Amino acid sequence: MKINSKEFLTVSNLLSLLRLLLAIPLWILFDFYNSVYSVKYWLFALCVFAAITDILDGFLARKLNQVTEAGKIIDPLADKIAMAVVVIRLAMYGELPLHYLAMIVIRDVLIFFGGIYVTSKIGKVLPSNILGKVTVLIIGIVVLLTLLQVDKKSLVFSSFYYFSIIMIVLSFIAYVIRAKEYLQRKKTV
Repeated sequence: MKINSKEFLTVSNLLSLLRLLLAIPLWILFDFYNSVYSVKYWLFALCVFAAITDILDGFLARKLNQVTEAGKIIDPLADKIAMAVVVIRLAMYGELPLHYLAMIVIRDVLIFFGGIYVTSKIGKVLPSNILGKVTVLIIGIVVLLTLLQVDKKSLVFSSFYYFSIIMIVLSFIAYVIRAKEYLQRKKTV
């Protein structure tokens, strides 16, 4: 698989890169998480902005016919890194349980290395699937509710939290099944 610079420099890929770079101010802002109250609103705003860029980059890639192999790598990588930064920092402050952080990180690391393996075997990157996107969305809602200091025992928070755990597991299983299918197809061709 070869990626050229023209394929790399598309509007949708640049939005994904912007989202990837948002990990830096997100990490820095968390240094002031407990000392400056308004920082939670800034973090919330940056997370919403990251979500908007995620929706927009996918829409533009399809609308402008700019779906690229580079984009299939950058988009989910930006999602995973931005989300990991926020979840790691929230876990560091005791706002999210460590097992929740572990589930997210382990899932993402396994998918990342599995993706590298599958790409090396079939010669192309597996595109993100809807189940993975929904999982990131639900985890994002848990993060936003946490930043808004919603009571963790409330029905709203609990519902999204436990639904996100189910989605983490289901999306990983779906990814493994899909990867196996692509590998099987490659063997039969």
